[in-house]
Amino acid sequence: MLIKENFSLKELNTFHLPVKARRFVEYADEDELRIILKDMYDREQPVLHIGGGSNLLFLNDFNGMVLHSAIRDVTIAEETGKTVLLRIGAGSIWDDVVAFAADKGWGGIENLSLIPGETGAAAIQNIGAYGVEIKDVVESVEAYHQPSLERRVFSNAACKYDYRNSFFKSTSEHYIITHVTIRLQKHPVYHLEYGPLQNELGSCKSLTPNKIRDAIIRLRRQKLPDPNELGNAGSFFMNPIVSQERFERLLNDYPTIPHFPANNGNVKLSAGWLIEQCGLKGKRMGAVGTYEHHALVIVNYGGATGRDIAQFAAHIRQTVHQQFGIELTPEVKYV
Repeated sequence: MLIKENFSLKELNTFHLPVKARRFVEYADEDELRIILKDMYDREQPVLHIGGGSNLLFLNDFNGMVLHSAIRDVTIAEETGKTVLLRIGAGSIWDDVVAFAADKGWGGIENLSLIPGETGAAAIQNIGAYGVEIKDVVESVEAYHQPSLERRVFSNAACKYDYRNSFFKSTSEHYIITHVTIRLQKHPVYHLEYGPLQNELGSCKSLTPNKIRDAIIRLRRQKLPDPNELGNAGSFFMNPIVSQERFERLLNDYPTIPHFPANNGNVKLSAGWLIEQCGLKGKRMGAVGTYEHHALVIVNYGGATGRDIAQFAAHIRQTVHQQFGIELTPEVKYV
């Protein structure tokens, strides 16, 4: 177990904000987690569990205890002629898991290549890209209830997955994920509906998870900044969902508006397109701006504070609302 006081979180948030935690505790297994929850959990102090910090915006130093998982085991829980159940420690780097599966020829998560962060956080956030979400492969999630120490295994249905949401993200209950089990296919059906992905693959006939992974990586690198080089949290806002009636009114005014079907007859719009139509793509205010190749990504050019980024995000939301009457919701969690 690693315990540090007044610990810098600069390397544990992808905006690279120089914030500190009053106490930082990293645990290597479930036994250490139980000790922390039993002996160190203090209801009088704030407690924050983080992964790789790829979806966090720290507004200040964190005056409490930050927990971090170093549970990184990856094991085959079950294997048949058609599928593989992979049990993954929550602290495992997600893209390492995708690379491992692709190298084995196991399909299901190759479209989620190069998404930063750790596996536990990926399951909480229900990460998605290029027509695939992690909910499509999650078999079960193992977690501890923070106050009571109760260990629970959640089925996919119990996770209550929705667009960039889950039971763990939306509930007031506090659960800490230790392992995620996913089901992968030995004879996968690939998701190639996204036009640019089809173009990137070209006339390739003998598709494999690795070939699709390589194409996804090329696409992401073309339009998204590397957080190791330019601080960012990927897509800052969720794509808004509107009613069919509201969409038809927008379509009248904006015939080329990108749109996708959503649940319950609703329509999902492109937040990046809305921001770009407002003239905000590549817009910069001091040390903060939208990325020149992707309007949905807010970047820290160096020296920005969390409050600088939050104020810039508020400016984007206000501008989009004034032009389209649509409220953008941050995908990033403010701390």
